[in-house]
Amino acid sequence: MPTLFIGHGSPMNAIEDNIHTRAWRQLGTSLPRPQAILAISAHWYTNGSGVTTAAQPRTIHDFYGFPPELFAQNYPAAGSGALARRVQELLRPDTVVEDHEWGLDHGSWSVLTHLYPQADVPVVQLSIDATRAPEYHYRLGQKLAALRDDGVLILGSGGIVHNLQRMRWEAGADDYAWAVSFDQYVRSALTRGDHQAVIEFEQIGEAAQLSVPTPEHYLPLLYVLGASSKSDEVAFPTEGIEMGSISMLSVLYS
Repeated sequence: MPTLFIGHGSPMNAIEDNIHTRAWRQLGTSLPRPQAILAISAHWYTNGSGVTTAAQPRTIHDFYGFPPELFAQNYPAAGSGALARRVQELLRPDTVVEDHEWGLDHGSWSVLTHLYPQADVPVVQLSIDATRAPEYHYRLGQKLAALRDDGVLILGSGGIVHNLQRMRWEAGADDYAWAVSFDQYVRSALTRGDHQAVIEFEQIGEAAQLSVPTPEHYLPLLYVLGASSKSDEVAFPTEGIEMGSISMLSVLYS
């Protein structure tokens, strides 16, 4: 299976028809059909690692201030206890706790509702350990790469540039120069296969600090990068900056 990172943008993308959501739908029809999906979402950021084990994970509406039709959305994909156990095995000796309460947060389902609108592929979520440095998340991705041979789509969902405090609400507003610069920096590093530059993103200074004020939206990319192989080709199914400071760049290894 390929491995895929999606810049998920606003939760409204779950119900909107736009250039990004159309590209996500195209991916769902063009990629090999997965046996299951392991999702790493920016919106499950925990102390320690957890994996969902519910047979029918709930749809989590982890946002506020949006229209009722967004809260009415339900993504009834099944879970997979077998995949959850396989994740635990692959990540040993690191402890991954079984979680029966968490379901699918909007980082996952707002994208999956376009990739697989029938919700007919089992989905398991792996949380992001907030106590660990970027290199650790990349190494977990390397361990999880074996899932690709099992027919599992490893899906990271977040945003390479994600600064809600600096969002520009006025129509037609320019993108911040630092957002464009950092987005291009990461894309360039991915294109030339410089994994270390992506892992050590903080070293480039102010553009990184402004683009990644907190790491949870960036780190899912490192799982996907770690799970890639030297034989993969990299592509960017979606791109662009929304509202000045939110990257929609997606990264596909296949």
